[in-house]
Amino acid sequence: MMPEYFLDIEYNNLTYGVDEINFKEFECCTFNNCTFSACNFMDVTFIDCIFNDCVFSEGKINHVALRTVTFNRCEINDVNFAMCNKLIFEVRFNNCTLDFSKFYTLKIKGTPFVNCSLIAVDFMATDLTEVLFENCDLYRAEFAKAIANKANFKTSYNYTIDPKTTKLKKAVFSQEGLKGLLYKHDIIVK
Repeated sequence: MMPEYFLDIEYNNLTYGVDEINFKEFECCTFNNCTFSACNFMDVTFIDCIFNDCVFSEGKINHVALRTVTFNRCEINDVNFAMCNKLIFEVRFNNCTLDFSKFYTLKIKGTPFVNCSLIAVDFMATDLTEVLFENCDLYRAEFAKAIANKANFKTSYNYTIDPKTTKLKKAVFSQEGLKGLLYKHDIIVK
């Protein structure tokens, strides 16, 4: 089945049903205040799209291609990005809530997370090379076996990362954030 193609369209205040968005390709489209939580997302592609104030919480984004997609002020809780199409997976997150979401094994090199809540997010075995975590809450986020070389954690907080299980070469941390790297060693930093 060939996907239906949509170019340069703005969508406002829509709530999508289970199969409503399946087999579609959106390019240069903007979605404002839309809800995608009920969607199954079968064979859906977003290219150069922007999502503003949208809700994806618990959405099943299996078989979704996200190519140069920006999320602004979106609720994306408990979403498994690891099931997305990995070809040209490129996203940006600004002021989003991504609590309990999963990026397991994805290559998200250089992805910016700006002013985001990333509580209990699964970054296990994820390539986080050069990722920017700017002012993000990383409480209970899991980084085991991740590659976070040159990642920037300088303004983020509440993270605990084990340098023995996470590659951190040239990663940037604030002095205050160093305690998140030393937690396992029962060292007190004052």
